[in-house]
Amino acid sequence: MVDVTKRHLQELRDDDWDSHKEKVTTFMVKYDIEIPNMEEKYVVPRRRQFRGGRPHVTNLHHFRVEVFLSVIDLQLQELDYRFDEVSKELLICMSCFNPINQFSSFDINKLIRLAKFYPNEFSSVEISFMEDSLKNFIVNIKSDERFLNLKNLNELSMKLVETQKNETHPIVYMLLKLVLLLPVATTSVERAFSGMTQIKSKLRNSMGDQLLNDCLVTSLEKDLFFSVSIDAIVNRFQHMKTRREQL
Repeated sequence: MVDVTKRHLQELRDDDWDSHKEKVTTFMVKYDIEIPNMEEKYVVPRRRQFRGGRPHVTNLHHFRVEVFLSVIDLQLQELDYRFDEVSKELLICMSCFNPINQFSSFDINKLIRLAKFYPNEFSSVEISFMEDSLKNFIVNIKSDERFLNLKNLNELSMKLVETQKNETHPIVYMLLKLVLLLPVATTSVERAFSGMTQIKSKLRNSMGDQLLNDCLVTSLEKDLFFSVSIDAIVNRFQHMKTRREQL
């Protein structure tokens, strides 16, 4: 779907300006909105015009290049940033655990490829036995009626624990847990980087790693720290001060 969306956006960028302009024109006529002359100079609304600050462009150039094409380019860049080749491969491999339609998406080779992304979790010996483990897993699961109507990976994981098949297929269950953790870990990393840009600003660029780490913890775990009373913090500080004096 990512590739399809990118192709569609590229086609829209290359060939659909005229049809887009026609739709906008129809909308403006319907609601009695003044249609600008595309050959006239574009005037920035409600802004003071600085001499020599902005090149003179036509309405056509502004609306086509600076608006229409620019927005599509931003969307394409965002897709490339969020779904690079590695990310897409991870998503495709993760989808092979999908239990819908009796595991119709199950693909042993792709799941082995997924396991190779985690060398710290799966040894070379475990990878060599992964194919047999996955074959045993899928045969076992498909023959069990309790797994027929599962809708997502969460239900699959819970059903494995409920039926204790997580102990029968520990390597496969470990891979499934990593698949479930990946979106959460990715979101946590994005939150951390977002918090870092707010905390370590230009005014605090010389902040040390330890202080930055302490500030990030309090920023990212706000709900936890809101539950801590001021008195508890003061008492803890006084206790630490007393310990230092005793030492």
